[in-house]
Amino acid sequence: MFNRTAFARTLMAASAISAICAAPAMAQESASGDDGETIVVTGSRIQRSDYNIANPLVTVTAETLEQAGNVQIIDTLRQNPALIASFGGAQTSGSQASFGAVGVQLLNLRGLGENRTLVLVNGRRHVASLSGSAAVDINTIPDDLIEGVDILTGGASAIYGADGVSGVVNFRLKRDFDGLKASGQVGISSRGDAGQRYGSLTYGKNFADGRGNIALSYEFREQDRLSSFDRARTGNPLKTYGIVRNPLDFPDDPNVPDRVPTNNLRYADSSMGGAIDVDFDGIPDFTGEGKVYDRGTLLPSSGGLTQGGDSTPLAGYQGDLQAYNRVHNFNLLSHYDFSDAVKFFFEAKYVKNRTRTVSQPSFDFFTYLTPDNAYLQDQFGDLAPDGALVSRDNFDMGVRGEKNERETMRFVGGFEGAISEHARYELSYTFGQTKSKVLLTDYRIGDRYWASIDAVRDPATGQIVCRSDLDPTGNINPDNYDAPATTFTPGAGSGCRPMNLLGNGAPSREALDWVNADIMNRAKIQQHVVSGSISGDFGQFFELPGGPVGFAIGGEYRKEKSSFVPDDLLQQGALADFSLQLPERGSFDVKEAFAELSVPVLKDMPFAHTLSFGAALRLSDYSTIGKITTWKVDGTYAPIADITFRGTWSEAVRAPNITELFAPMNGSYDFIGDPCDPVYITEGTQYRAANCQATLSALGLTPAQIAAFNPENDPTATVSLPGNTGGNRNLREETARTWTAGVVLRPSFIPGLIASFDWYDIKLKNAINTATAEEVAELCVDQPSLDNVFCGNISRDPTTGYINGWFVQPQNVANFRTSGADFKMNYSFDTAKTGRFAFSLVGGYLNKLEFVPTPGATVDVDREEAYYPKWNATGDITWTLDKLTVNYGISWFSKTRRYEIEQTNANPDIAAPEYLRYKEKWQHDLYVAYDVDERFRFYVGANNLFDQQPSIASSNYPVSYVGRYMYAGAKITM
Repeated sequence: MFNRTAFARTLMAASAISAICAAPAMAQESASGDDGETIVVTGSRIQRSDYNIANPLVTVTAETLEQAGNVQIIDTLRQNPALIASFGGAQTSGSQASFGAVGVQLLNLRGLGENRTLVLVNGRRHVASLSGSAAVDINTIPDDLIEGVDILTGGASAIYGADGVSGVVNFRLKRDFDGLKASGQVGISSRGDAGQRYGSLTYGKNFADGRGNIALSYEFREQDRLSSFDRARTGNPLKTYGIVRNPLDFPDDPNVPDRVPTNNLRYADSSMGGAIDVDFDGIPDFTGEGKVYDRGTLLPSSGGLTQGGDSTPLAGYQGDLQAYNRVHNFNLLSHYDFSDAVKFFFEAKYVKNRTRTVSQPSFDFFTYLTPDNAYLQDQFGDLAPDGALVSRDNFDMGVRGEKNERETMRFVGGFEGAISEHARYELSYTFGQTKSKVLLTDYRIGDRYWASIDAVRDPATGQIVCRSDLDPTGNINPDNYDAPATTFTPGAGSGCRPMNLLGNGAPSREALDWVNADIMNRAKIQQHVVSGSISGDFGQFFELPGGPVGFAIGGEYRKEKSSFVPDDLLQQGALADFSLQLPERGSFDVKEAFAELSVPVLKDMPFAHTLSFGAALRLSDYSTIGKITTWKVDGTYAPIADITFRGTWSEAVRAPNITELFAPMNGSYDFIGDPCDPVYITEGTQYRAANCQATLSALGLTPAQIAAFNPENDPTATVSLPGNTGGNRNLREETARTWTAGVVLRPSFIPGLIASFDWYDIKLKNAINTATAEEVAELCVDQPSLDNVFCGNISRDPTTGYINGWFVQPQNVANFRTSGADFKMNYSFDTAKTGRFAFSLVGGYLNKLEFVPTPGATVDVDREEAYYPKWNATGDITWTLDKLTVNYGISWFSKTRRYEIEQTNANPDIAAPEYLRYKEKWQHDLYVAYDVDERFRFYVGANNLFDQQPSIASSNYPVSYVGRYMYAGAKITM
């Protein structure tokens, strides 16, 4: 959710003098135009002569994006305190990637989620990138056309509409480009992998005496796959550590850590070549290759893990650390001014994005082979008179993966112009479309797989064949698959090829080709937005001492459509490794009216250098949830020019998205660590133990059975469990109340210094929460009563008490609360002989991040847990001398908790002190550029200069798995 580097610079003001604006800045809040030109700032539709607005606004400049050296701009943006939890890299690669979301880059503002972060381009909405959601993949944004990225907290919904309950991120693109510009960059890690390549070409032309402009741009970005086998800490069993239950701490000694770092971890009793149990005691007797099975050291209460032996290593199991990503981005920007009253503008873009990643293999757990299985007889003979159970991790069957192809089109057209000296209008239409192909690779077709492994000898020929070829009327291996074949016709001509599971590499290519399938799924998202507004001021009628009152008023119509069509095999529920998936379709539209006022009360008066107030109101009518209202009020006060106070108070809403409303009932699988297991029962709330006792007693389990209850020690209870997911058409909107308060300092006695401090507080009520299966299980028994919405969604086996089913769907049951501070400082000055120096600091303090899963539930405190550090900061020193520019940056955040606060409170000896927290992030970055002349710049750089590594038992935290990364690039302007 965050990582990577920053060559940041920060301007902390609501406005700044032009000399400071000319300096490099990672977080530039504001700047007045040299000529006093009125411009529209992010967070307002009213044109203003400067950026003195009440909302805390931070801008990441184009220069910062270049100097950061990151081809993937998510790695630069998430250095900002407000975006530190954003998604990219490892979170969207390998087994960590959500279905259909490989390689995406999603912004997560204030840690409240990507669906609550409104992403705009030039102040207008952008079509979503993932079906059923509002999340925008910023891979679709052209890097080289970015003029600045504005990050705004508070009041966004009143200006731009729903989805911005945590704020808005607006990408401002360059206009009026005249000439030719080309740039390119290559980079690679110090280990010779994780390569990145970037190139762009932009040509623009002014015409009709400057009244018109047209610009064409092409951009290419490519990022290599990085397998977890390519890093020792994730791919070498002896160097890959996990933190597991201490086998020397039974019974529990409060003076001995419960969990300790352990290497060479393996999934107990499962092997890449097969773990063969011939006596049916649940413990393997042989490997698939025929040797006596070495279980290693079984680790109790560790989720079915062992150390050493013949079992499958955890190292490398989860697939890629970084997905392959390739982007082609074409853009056209144009405008033509017929007159001051009629100005036409048009934007178009086409983006093609291809990604792929390798995930984890399929697996078999206690798969039964009959006594007459030909391969079993050949390998074990009389040692398996009753058949055998096989557990294996199928690396040799083709590791499952995902390939995505997304095509995004977006067109914006409209007219704007002056109605009078005091009023302007704008009318625009925006169309966006994302079409996706999601290809799942090497997934097993269930009936074919069971038929293939049920291999016997043909009595007539002595050849090994599928049993279904000899007996086409029977079920397909009734011990594994109790239904007739659906994807093939059993019999001699079925095409079935027998498969050997005994030994790594034993399955034949012919059998794999018959069993495995690539599953093609398709999605389509469309967005239509028609918007019109009039803005200006009342200067022709009256003025206040601070100037004329500004206004904006308008309306908007928006329609969103989304559809997802799974492969036919998925719709049939025919896959062995994937539950039934049904098509998802949905749409909604919304009609809105909005108004905004800016009231400059005083200006250039004693004790009132400036005093102004503002307000905004938006009325919306959704086809799904009906009418809602959002609003904001704000104010700024500068008693003298050196200091400005500012504040906002607002109410924002988010309407449920299409998936939350219309998702069909689909099957799924998930791992659940049973909260009633003795391993976890002390790590919940004070209600957990009593609720677990009551739950198990209600199933009829005896006190002795309850005392012996321990699913962590039963492998059959720790495998991926079946369940269901679905939408909820009864959802309502969620509502956020936000206030911000801050101060901006521009001391006249220190020219070139500007600083700001802003506090934010966001309360989100009736939040739409879709808990994971694990969270549902925990939330059920962690409430004051078992009478809650979660317990009805967990089922247990009446014989064993183990969880055997689950159901998750979104509910309006959650509350979020977050608060904290952003602080920024920038100081720059020129010297006569040694050039220009610029110092900057941007940081954040997280005071509170709390989640209440359901009314009355115990508060879940997330502050200081992974990805939510209490403190974070990025500092930069930039030196410019003639043609040389050198930037040195440091990115830091404080230690974070490895375990949840609730866990450590309930179990103080959970781990040794040095393993309770992840280490601090300390990342050093260097950028050096030389301008050969006005047209050509060459630059080199290194990120993570001192090669800081992730914490033990972590692949990607607190720094990236990439390690030291070096790059070089050039820019030509003609």
